[in-house]
Amino acid sequence: MPITSVTTDPEALTLTVVADFTVPVRRLWDAYLDPRQIERFWGPPEYPATFFRHDAAPGGRSSYCMTGPEGDRSCGYWEWVSVDDGRSFEVRDGFAREDGSPHPDMPSMRMVFDFAETALGSRLTTTTLFGSLAELEQLMAMQMEEGMRAAMGQIDGVLAELAEYAADRGTLLQRVGDDRARVTRLISGSVEQVWRAHTEPELLQRWLLGPDGWEMPVCEFAAEPGSRYRYEWAETGGANRFGFTGDVVEAVPPVRLVTTEAMTTPENPDGSGGPVTLNELTLTPTADGTRLTLMITYPDAETREMILATGMVDGMETSYARLEREGLPA
Repeated sequence: MPITSVTTDPEALTLTVVADFTVPVRRLWDAYLDPRQIERFWGPPEYPATFFRHDAAPGGRSSYCMTGPEGDRSCGYWEWVSVDDGRSFEVRDGFAREDGSPHPDMPSMRMVFDFAETALGSRLTTTTLFGSLAELEQLMAMQMEEGMRAAMGQIDGVLAELAEYAADRGTLLQRVGDDRARVTRLISGSVEQVWRAHTEPELLQRWLLGPDGWEMPVCEFAAEPGSRYRYEWAETGGANRFGFTGDVVEAVPPVRLVTTEAMTTPENPDGSGGPVTLNELTLTPTADGTRLTLMITYPDAETREMILATGMVDGMETSYARLEREGLPA
C-alpha cells in the first residue's frame, strides 16, 4: 500500500493523503495524465473507471464514469485549474450526471496534486479542499477516504507497466463503451509542433496521406469553431478519389480540437446520408514528446466496427510515422 498518511483537518476543511512510490516523478505524473492509465486506478477495484475526456491543461475538462459489478454507475468530472508540468496540478472535482454535466445536488471540491522527488523515488501529496464542514462530513460519510485508499492501492501495479507504455510508440486502439474508440500515439515533437501539423493545410498535406501512393490535392482547414473543413485524397494519377468533410466544433490551441467528420466521394461530395462521427483530439506533453489522444464517437457499435475493419488504425500509424519523419514544422 503506497499511502503513508491520511490527515483530516476540520478547521482547514482539508483531507491530505501522502503516498510514496519507488519510481521517478515523471512516471507517476504520466500515470495521472494518460487516460489509459489513470482509468486503471481512479476508482476502487470493484468500480473501475472509464475516462471519456482528459484535458491536462488549464481550462480543460475530464469526464469519467465508474461502473460497479451490477452495472451501476457513478460519474464525475474534473475542471482543470492549473498545471505545473511534472510538479503539480489543481482541479475542481465533482459528481456528474450520465451526460457529464455537474450533478446539482452534490458538492464539488478542489483537489491539488503535488509531485516531489524522494530518496527512493517519488511522493504524491493529494490535498482535497472542501467548501464547508458540512460538505467534508457528507463526503467522509460516503467513505471518500476508504475509496481513495482502495483506488491508490492499485497504482503500484500500473506503475510497473509504465516502461511498456513509454516504449510502445505505435498507434494503439481501445474500444470505449458501446460506440467510442480511443486512439493513442506518442509523437516525437512538442505540443505546439503537433498542433500546427494538425491545423495548417500545408503541413497536413505533407503527412496525412495514409499508405504510400496517395496524395492530398484538397486540404481546406481553419482551426476556428464554426468553420467547415474539407480533405480529399486520390491515388497518384488521380484515381479512386475520396475525402472527409465536417465542422470545427471546438478549438483550444494547442491542446484540444473537436470536429465532426463525414466521408465524401465524387458521387456524394457533401457526405450527406452517411455516418457522422465526433472526433476529439487532445495533446499532452510527455518526457518523450507529445501524447496524442483521439476519442472518436460513432453513431452506434455496428458503425464503429465497420469503420475499424477497414484498416483505419494501420493507415493512421502510417500517417503518424510520416508525421514524425517529415510533417512537423521546424
